[in-house]
Order: sequence, then structure tokens, then C-alpha cells
Amino acid sequence: MAEMRKDNPIDISEDNNRELLNDVERGLYDFKDEERDEDFYKVDEGLTEEIVRQISEEKHDPEWMLEFRLKSLKIYNELKVPDWGPPIDGLDMARIVTYVKSKTEMKASWEELPDDIKNAFEKLGIPQAEREQLAGVGAQYDSELVYHNVRKDVEEQGVVYTDMESALTGPYADMVREHFMKLVPPTDHKFAALHGAVWSGGSFVYVPPGTKVDIPLQSYFRLNAPGAGQFEHTLIIVDEGSDVHFIEGCSAPKYNVANLHAGCVELFVGKNAHLRYSTIENWSKNMYNLNTKRAICEEGGTIEWISGSFGSHVSYLYPTSVLKGDGSHAEFTGITFAGKGQNLDTGAKMIHLGKNTSSFIDTKSICKSGGISTYRSSVEIRKQAEGSKASVNCGSLMLDSISRSDTVPAMDIRTDKADVGHEAKIGRISDEAVFYMMSRGISEAEARAMIVSGFANPVSKELPLEYAAEMNNLIKLEMEMG
Repeated sequence: MAEMRKDNPIDISEDNNRELLNDVERGLYDFKDEERDEDFYKVDEGLTEEIVRQISEEKHDPEWMLEFRLKSLKIYNELKVPDWGPPIDGLDMARIVTYVKSKTEMKASWEELPDDIKNAFEKLGIPQAEREQLAGVGAQYDSELVYHNVRKDVEEQGVVYTDMESALTGPYADMVREHFMKLVPPTDHKFAALHGAVWSGGSFVYVPPGTKVDIPLQSYFRLNAPGAGQFEHTLIIVDEGSDVHFIEGCSAPKYNVANLHAGCVELFVGKNAHLRYSTIENWSKNMYNLNTKRAICEEGGTIEWISGSFGSHVSYLYPTSVLKGDGSHAEFTGITFAGKGQNLDTGAKMIHLGKNTSSFIDTKSICKSGGISTYRSSVEIRKQAEGSKASVNCGSLMLDSISRSDTVPAMDIRTDKADVGHEAKIGRISDEAVFYMMSRGISEAEARAMIVSGFANPVSKELPLEYAAEMNNLIKLEMEMG
């Protein structure tokens, strides 16, 4: 296991802020809007029972949800901070605001949004993407969705795509209650319990049996407030024989105080159903990203994860697939990029319960300028999961001599009737390859960026064109860091 290191808290001094956070011009993502008190409602800093009750009241929770929140708060206070990964002692919950809401109500018409919020999402390309590529869009600003719209032809298929608050109190309230935090219970770890206590916003998707959604659905989460946390909950239920692609994007401007992201994603894939879940997380480098994602597949079901993780000061992120049904299948394809001041601990977990299940993990990590990248995976094949197959392939690319890359794989195989393979490689950019490209008139910087983009190709080729372009642009920005 990678050795423990002391976290470097986000220093609020201007000199350190320039050194730590101004290492890359993120342009498109680092714009920020000052949030005037008269336009936003927010709770006090910290985490108390009074604050949890205040959030619940503001959101008009049903009684069972308030009880769930209070139970989660109790669990949070009892659990310890994980001590096996990157240190997070620079995160002070007493200084985090857990709920920030624009005083505008959620809109279904883009033109009805306040100008500052509308302009923020227009800069990120959301309206254009909706018009050209997407079947439905949800846009969250700080703690709540401010915009949501679904194409009429998708609604006519019976597909439900709405915000979590509407689902919690609407016609699908019983379905939400049946599934909410059943895959990721508050007892799972301290920050799952935190999520259960203060969650807000997020998406609910239900795809009825035998339905194929040809165009992706998308949610975009923008955390604008400094010193705040974002705790969105995504719940997707894909019924028997159905097929859907869901995309999530995340970003935040950089500040000189710590921000926190502790969202939760729960994916239920029915018999012979297929779900592709793609995400590009582009957090700023004052963010603690402590996200939890988990999927469960019934007989013949398939879950595909496509993940790009950029930004954040510290990340803990390990999407988990539970292959419950016989013949179910899971794939995880991911990339992380750790630069100066970043410690990214990421990977994936596969749990084989059914017979003849299969899983494949393919990850790439890149680190430079002293960044720390740790790949952490777990493959479990239970005794009853005979005939199962699992393959893990992880590659790390180090761009200098001061960065660090660790691989921490775990295999727990309880049956002889299984086929399991693991391959890991850590290397550097070949000087010969750079020289060859420079001899063809390409600059050294461009040559290195092209090699890194080629290394990341297994992820980018799985994304829709516009998201692949965004990921390649993020890689280019990171490569231009000082």
C-alpha cells in the first residue's frame, strides 16, 4: 500500500494561492460569479442536527427522509475518517457550507433562468449540447437543480428523467424510497453517511422495460460557491431489456479555500438491460472529491463505466460493480491526471456473485509536476460465481522524476473455476519517440502532448465526440502547466 502522507491544507494566503492554484489556466471552467446574499439561501458553516433539520425543511422532505438524514448524521459522527488512502486532514467540516441554493425555482425553459446562472452554463456549452446531442438535460448550480428539460419523444417512450426532489415526492416516490441508498448505505463509510445527512440535488432516471434511448441523457453539476460542499444524488433504474447512456459532467472554479464534493451514484441494471455511465469530472484544485458510485446488475445485465478524472486536491473514487445475476457483465475504462498539489487515489471494484459473470478494468493514470497518482482496485469472485472471468489492465505514465505512481491491486478469488488476469505497467515518455516527432517538425511540447493524448485514447474513443474533445482539451491544459 502507498505510504501515508500528511495532507497540505488549502492555504488561504494570496501568495500560496497563486502558487498552488494558479498552475494552469483552466479558462473555460474557472470563471466565477459572486453570489449575492439576496440571491442565494445558505445554511451556516459546519454540520449539526439543527443544520440537517434546516436542509430537510427547506427541501420539504417527507418524514421518512428527515429520519434517514438524522440517522445518517449519527452514523457520520460515530465513524472515523479513512486512514488507508490520501490524508484529508486539510478538510475542516466546521468551515464547509453544506447547502447553498439560488432563490430561483427550477425552470424548464432556458430563457427563464437568471442571467448569471444562464450565462455560466452557456459558457460551459450546455444549451448547445442539449440542442445538438442530448435527449434530456439537468443542470445543477451549487446544491439544487436550476434547469431540467426532456425531449418529448423520449417522454413518450415512458422514460422518466427528473430531479431527485421531484421524484422523492411525485408519482415515483415509492420507487425512490425502495432504492435510495440501498446500494451505498450510510454505514458504508464516513462520507457516505455525510451524504445521507445533507444530500441535495441530483438526478432520477427510470427506463421502462424494453426501451432503448438512442440519444444520451445528461446532468451537469456546477459548484460555484467558495467553501461549500456539493452532495448530489444520482439514482438510475434501467428495467428489463432496456438500454440507455447517461452522461455526467462536473466543474468548479478555483478558490483559496477548501471545497468538498461527496456525491453518490446508485445504478440498478435489470435483466438483460444495458447502461453506459460516462463522466468527466473537472474539479478545481482546492476540491476534496470524496464521491461514491456503485452499480448492481441482474441476470444478463451490463454496466459500462467511462470515467475521466481531472482536477481536485485529493480524490477517493472507486466505482463498484456488483454482478449479481448469472451472465452479467461490467466494464470500467478510466483515466486520471495528477499534477502539482494533487493526490488522486482512484480505481474500480468488481464483485462477482452470479455464475459466468465477466468484468474488465482498463485504467490509465498520468502524473507530472510532483503529482501523486494511486491506482487501487479490487476483484472479488465469490464461491458460487463459477465460470466467471475478470481482467485488469492498468497503465501509468510519469512525465517527470518528482511525481509518483503506485498500483495497489487486490484479488479475492474463492473458486477454482474462474479465469482472472492482471497486468500493470508504469513508464515514462520515451526520449526517442519525442526526438522522432521533433525531427518531423513538431515542437517538443506538442510531441509530449500528442503522446499523452495517445496514451489516453482508450478512454476518449469511448466518449461521444464533444466529450472526447473536452477531455483532450483538459489534457492539453494540464500539459501546459508550469
